[in-house]
Amino acid sequence: MAFAGINYIAVLAAAAAGFVFGAIYYTTLGKQWMAAARLNPDDINRSNPVPYIVAAVAQLVLAYMLAGMIGHLGDASLKGAAITAFFIWIGFIVTTMAVNHRFQGARPSLTVIDCGHWLGVVMIMAVVLSTIGV
Repeated sequence: MAFAGINYIAVLAAAAAGFVFGAIYYTTLGKQWMAAARLNPDDINRSNPVPYIVAAVAQLVLAYMLAGMIGHLGDASLKGAAITAFFIWIGFIVTTMAVNHRFQGARPSLTVIDCGHWLGVVMIMAVVLSTIGV
């Protein structure tokens, strides 16, 4: 099930894996993240589905774009996919988060926690995409 070189099953699996990783990651680092973000538990509305929907859509777009980049570069091996994911992370994710967090006055620890999350996400996506096939 592919269109223009993209395997949609692999993209869906990669997005789901990234979403699950995020849930585990932020559950594990929840207290540290909340402190870094200057939030308290009363500030979080867990019954609001909008952030979760946005996160799921963002994971899907990221998985699709990563699959497209891996396919475009022509190396869908695990090593090639991981290298592509790393360059996307360092070149686009870390740089934009660092700029946004500095202008927002966020603590550097928030940038480290959030960037660590996205590194895990793109690497897990790279493993899924290279395993299933982009």
